[in-house]
Amino acid sequence: MGCFELLKTTPSPRIIKTHLPIALLPKSFWENKCKMIYLARNGKDVAVSYYHFDLMNNLQPFPGTWEEYLEKFLAGNVAYGSWFDHVKSWWEKREGYPLIYLCYEDLKQNPKKEIKKIASFLDKTLDEETLDRIIHHTSFEMMKENPLVNYTHLPTAIMDHSKSPFMRKGVVGDWKNYFTVTQNEKFDAIYKKKLSGTTLEFCTDIPSA
Repeated sequence: MGCFELLKTTPSPRIIKTHLPIALLPKSFWENKCKMIYLARNGKDVAVSYYHFDLMNNLQPFPGTWEEYLEKFLAGNVAYGSWFDHVKSWWEKREGYPLIYLCYEDLKQNPKKEIKKIASFLDKTLDEETLDRIIHHTSFEMMKENPLVNYTHLPTAIMDHSKSPFMRKGVVGDWKNYFTVTQNEKFDAIYKKKLSGTTLEFCTDIPSA
């Protein structure tokens, strides 16, 4: 059974996960006022994460060196297009639609607060025990060991975990281990130009406690 057929036969409420930019999302999603949860992550860590994913994902072209890949990322010549355009367009779309815009960095710093936001958005009430269980099972450490989400069940021909695990680090600020000073300055300049005029801000580092 194909994906579309499966969706048609799955009773409501259905959960659909996608990385698609707004322009490629079916118009019916907006027309039917489907509730949407958008999770954004700071672009510097996204670039590093994408690079390692493309290293191990044999369905994608070989990304080349980090320097080569970052140039492609900054130009938007990667899967799902420009990160800058992606996060900006979804940010602007949140007005007038049942869309909640979350940041990965906020989830890392205060998962309970962010999960409560999601529950409220979905008109759900969670007791403390259920909330704690959700936090436990959705932690990076638990998900990294969960074969339902870490893709270790896939053959090496599709995802080669010897090159890089699918669930790699999940930290905020790993970009500092890869970006040169010049690369960081170039990213910041493009960020300032692309996201000018918006109130969208990203956290690129979480200080150690």
